[in-house]
Amino acid sequence: MFKFNMLIISVTALATFFLSYFYDLTLNNINQYLGLIASIWIDAFFGIIAGIKREGFKTRKFLLVLQRTISWIIFLTVILMIEKGFIGSEWLSETITIPFMVLQLVSALKNAQVVGFIPSKELEKLLNNIDRHKEIIPKEDKENK
Repeated sequence: MFKFNMLIISVTALATFFLSYFYDLTLNNINQYLGLIASIWIDAFFGIIAGIKREGFKTRKFLLVLQRTISWIIFLTVILMIEKGFIGSEWLSETITIPFMVLQLVSALKNAQVVGFIPSKELEKLLNNIDRHKEIIPKEDKENK
């Protein structure tokens, strides 16, 4: 009986340690988690509406949204654990997740345009403003052309 009680106490203590660690990690970085989830789900929202317009609702595609959400939450958790454990790696989560979130938001804008929430001309103007730096050609490059 004593060994069984010690086993239960040990397992409970270990589980409490890990759960409190992930609870603390999540609460200290809640904005990163919410930003990541929001960027995935806004794209999913407009993508599902656009998909229903084109071909009807596809359960398989919705399950991919859940899979993507869970995968990125796991990636972000591992990245934050690395940042917490290694001094000088605080830049890691931003470097890895921001490009993904930007792509998700651009995809959401395009899906919103397909659905009709954003007029084509406004989206085109917005995308041109994003890529404005591509139109600026330095003086020496103009001479080479």
